Amino acid sequence: MNVLMLSPGFPDEMNSFTEGLAAAGARVYGVGEQPLGTLPARCRTALTAYLQVPSLWDDEAAIGEISKEARANNIEFSRIECLWEPLMILAARLREALGVPGMTVAETVPFRDKEIMKSVLDAAGIRTPHHARCTDENQSRAAAERIGFPLIAKPIAGAGSADTHRVNDEKDLDRVLPLIRHVPEVSIEEFIEGREFTFDTICAAGEVLYHNMSWYRPCPLIARTVEWTSPQTIALRNPGVGPLAAGQEMGFAVLKALGFQTGFTHMEWFLTDSGEAVFGEIGARPPGARSVEIMNVASDIDLYQGWAEAVCTGQLSQQIHRRYNAAVIFKRAQGEGRITQIEGLGELLSRFGPHVTSVDLLPPGAHRRNWKQTLMSDGHLVLRHPDLETCVEMADRVGTDLRIYAA
Repeated sequence: MNVLMLSPGFPDEMNSFTEGLAAAGARVYGVGEQPLGTLPARCRTALTAYLQVPSLWDDEAAIGEISKEARANNIEFSRIECLWEPLMILAARLREALGVPGMTVAETVPFRDKEIMKSVLDAAGIRTPHHARCTDENQSRAAAERIGFPLIAKPIAGAGSADTHRVNDEKDLDRVLPLIRHVPEVSIEEFIEGREFTFDTICAAGEVLYHNMSWYRPCPLIARTVEWTSPQTIALRNPGVGPLAAGQEMGFAVLKALGFQTGFTHMEWFLTDSGEAVFGEIGARPPGARSVEIMNVASDIDLYQGWAEAVCTGQLSQQIHRRYNAAVIFKRAQGEGRITQIEGLGELLSRFGPHVTSVDLLPPGAHRRNWKQTLMSDGHLVLRHPDLETCVEMADRVGTDLRIYAA
């Protein structure tokens, strides 16, 4: 099977999915902007061939170059895959141009445009935040008056929580609107108070082969705006149990309403204090920020290859054994400049060592990352435990006792 993979080496997690395709038996043809020699060795090893194009942001030119190369080498693709959200429309256009099965442009747009997404789900009777599409400040102010405070302002076609702001009142709206003036279209939405979870799936031909539920601690909006936090994501051993059942039921309903067929999905949703499940958003892609890693750790599974099997064969050969809750804790250095010191790691490993599966911290001498631009911060630690309360306690201890300093 010939599979075309857009941007096989970037972002970093794409290397693992490219490897997964090769492990599943596919001949992987990569397309990207960077020279082949700059791709990580493990990505290059997984590729059958690679085409460097001047730009992946000029759809017409990229489609023309890829089509020409395929014809010249007499290559017919069985699948065209892209797991990086900004390029998903290009992937859909390529499928249509080359006659390859998979998500069309019309099927992809609701996963990229948050207003269309919510309109489809509104029509299906799924609870979404009250929302409005706005292209200028006057529309945003009118929507805010209609929806009421507090509210959320976020990009229509964004990913993650970048350029996302909570707005508490008129004065706050005056502060936020200039900050998002560069965003062409924003969604003004009802603010939902509650804990935030994910519903992640791998599907084939409309059937859910694997699902996961993760818990964000704290919610991403706080993690993105409060520097001293150590954001956590916890893949839950028992998804859909108790109050979480409402979110799982909604997740399946969302996939059905959007007609999703094959690949990875990542949905975010809220559980209110009253027990109501409220949809947040969904992408036709895997979650980022090491979330697939903790899903693997929680079940001793390889979902990079599992996704590849699903798209290539329609099956998932690995057995799913949910043995653990698994947490990734991201750490931010105190101070600015270069990392000077790491404290508390030895003691934590002494206490929790058997439960720690990976540690990846910037070494002394490395320049501190801009915490506003990346959730990955200055490193992370992954741990797991069968008991959720114990897992949370260990994760919180990492958040307080592991300290990184920069100067």
